[in-house]
Amino acid sequence: MYSIGIDSGSSTTKGVLFDGEKIIERVLVSTGPNPRRTIKEVHEKLYRENAFTVTTGYGRALLEDADKQVTEITCHGKGAAYLSNDISVIVDIGGQDSKVILLDEDDNIKDFLMNDKCAAGTGRFVEVIMRILHEDLCDLDDYVVGAETIKISSMCTVFAESEVVSLLAEDVPGPNIAMGVIHSISNRTSNLAKRLPLGGRVFFSGGLARVEHVRKALEEALHLEVVTHEDAQLVGAIGAAVIGYKHVKRRST
Repeated sequence: MYSIGIDSGSSTTKGVLFDGEKIIERVLVSTGPNPRRTIKEVHEKLYRENAFTVTTGYGRALLEDADKQVTEITCHGKGAAYLSNDISVIVDIGGQDSKVILLDEDDNIKDFLMNDKCAAGTGRFVEVIMRILHEDLCDLDDYVVGAETIKISSMCTVFAESEVVSLLAEDVPGPNIAMGVIHSISNRTSNLAKRLPLGGRVFFSGGLARVEHVRKALEEALHLEVVTHEDAQLVGAIGAAVIGYKHVKRRST
């Protein structure tokens, strides 16, 4: 018995095949200009006969073959709880939004906040600045080793771009600017999170969870232990698959 979870995000589409105990297969691709085609391609790669498919994310309604659609908040909660025990808070920095989710002792959603109005608190903000610096986001950890933190005062992506261009014109080293961006997005996310009653361990998910310097900066800003996982970028898809497998078990009985 299998379930498929697919998270159709603004930047990337993630999918997993789940057998109830472990993840059998993972798919992560750029969403591109045609999210309907992308989610269908991901489903075709993962499909097994009689697999129950749950979709989540911005494009969750785009797959005609889906058996169920679930909100991304619910899926992120279930996915994070699957990847890491004893967590109370989930901080997710996605391509176009950031989310803070509180879990109760049974790993159910207790409360959440979401920022989808401004790109300055998202992964897209970091991507834009790294493009100006002519560096790859995947190399961010190595790029900022030994760098000093330059304060990025602009909280708007458009103004921050202009600020970074001005800093480069003043011969400020690129790694120092990148470190400033890391602390800027971590502080902005922390300010969002602190609007909720935080406590316990924090699970960090989303594409930026791969960047250790971002995890450390977030931990410093929150004053809480922040943990992550190598599959943290897939957390929404994993949660969808976990939910789907419960339907598979009920259907089999």
